[in-house]
Amino acid sequence: MGEREHEREHVRVAVVGSGFGGLGAAVRLRREGVTDFVVLERASSVGGTWRDNSYPGCRCDVPSHLYSFSFAPNPDWPRTFSGQEHIRAYLEHVTDVFRLRPHLRFDSEVKRMTWNAERLCWDIETASGNLSADLVVSATGPLSDPKVPEIPGLESFPGKVFHSARWDHDYDLRGKRVAMVGTGASAAQIVPAVQPDVSHLTLFQRTAPWVMPRIDRNISDGERWLHRQLPFTSQLRRGLLWGIRELQVQAFTKHPRQLGLVEEMARRNMARSIKDPELRAKLTPDYRIGCKRILLSSDYYPALAQPNVDVVASGLAEVRGSTLVAADGQEAEADAIVFGTGFHVTDMPIADRVVGADGRTLAETWKGGMEALRGASAAGFPNWMTIIGPNTGLGNSSMILMIESQLNYLADYVRQLDVLGGRVALDARPDAVRAWNHQVQERMKRTVWNTGGCTSWYLDASGRNTTIWPGTTGEFRRATRRVDLAEYDVLRVPVRKEAEKAGVDA
Repeated sequence: MGEREHEREHVRVAVVGSGFGGLGAAVRLRREGVTDFVVLERASSVGGTWRDNSYPGCRCDVPSHLYSFSFAPNPDWPRTFSGQEHIRAYLEHVTDVFRLRPHLRFDSEVKRMTWNAERLCWDIETASGNLSADLVVSATGPLSDPKVPEIPGLESFPGKVFHSARWDHDYDLRGKRVAMVGTGASAAQIVPAVQPDVSHLTLFQRTAPWVMPRIDRNISDGERWLHRQLPFTSQLRRGLLWGIRELQVQAFTKHPRQLGLVEEMARRNMARSIKDPELRAKLTPDYRIGCKRILLSSDYYPALAQPNVDVVASGLAEVRGSTLVAADGQEAEADAIVFGTGFHVTDMPIADRVVGADGRTLAETWKGGMEALRGASAAGFPNWMTIIGPNTGLGNSSMILMIESQLNYLADYVRQLDVLGGRVALDARPDAVRAWNHQVQERMKRTVWNTGGCTSWYLDASGRNTTIWPGTTGEFRRATRRVDLAEYDVLRVPVRKEAEKAGVDA
């Protein structure tokens, strides 16, 4: 047994995923003096969602100077809202600057992670081999596994079908009849990008989104020079962007009625581009703005007003050959179907692959709804942390701020393990997880996401909001500044077993 254990590679920390969360965790571990770690990535390059989403028009709806690491400012962002290719290049740059490549394991999709109670470690099976780790940091992200609805007859469709996050660049949409299913952030970018090239575009809209103009522009050479020469100017810019969004949080979380003014601005934005009253009626939401994600686009409405575009105010219900049938009976012919139908957010696929201390998977534990202590630790899953876990999402600011707060928590978690010494693990106490989750859900009751009258991907199958943080990013940073050992059970290998293991190893 001792020899076989030594044959299996063992690391102190295994990070899963190499998007913003995984790369940020890797940088933070190095800063804490931890170099015995690997980053397991299922693809062949870094980037996470910014690698996978390469559809036409893909860009971020958070200003670039706020959508970047505070420890890795980029003075050379080309636009105020940068595109996918620039964000992906930034993540490659972070990987190189912080010398993370030796830690990366590409084409290493995690198949299963099982808690080993005897050795107090995680046994990990990957596509490229097996290993074990004292601590696992799961940074697979909520926007990583595309969700395609089950549509009767879809398998019989003779044309091309793909999800926005798995864009087929070998398929030429020019001159084709294209159906866009969904009206989320991806669709709002894809529609204006492809509309001029396709012969006809049919948008299947189950729920109309609220759309605000995107105030986007090129960042001048002078601004970039200033940010390079005087780094504090970049920090000031980031601080202003952050502060404005912190002030907006109250309207989302405590006083949704204050969003009425924003709603009126959105109506005027629509009226400027959509002159047809019938189309305007189709595109006007019936819920409070902010309940679903507010989309930023200055070309979405103009594209929908073009003569080669039809908006079907109903979801896709059936496919009959090349004929697409909406839930309200309308029909449309198509050569290609693009699904912009989101991701598995409240039912993260990684949860099926994590087996905890009691032999149950994380998915089974979370069957009644996701919950984790401070968005990081699930009860019964010792030394396992998730980045962008339950109730850490945002409705109006940069997720990088939340990721960095969780990295602070990770850093202190590692320090606490060091202080405790020996082979040790921390397991979140069920009562601590319940208390934290109860506090979050109580605050959630007043928010626009719960009271705005919509059904969104923020809510799980039972209608609970298990994705969004009901407060400011500053509040979350304070809540995750350090690990409170009173919220954890400290697990140790029994002394007798340690002695037996020492005897076998000797």
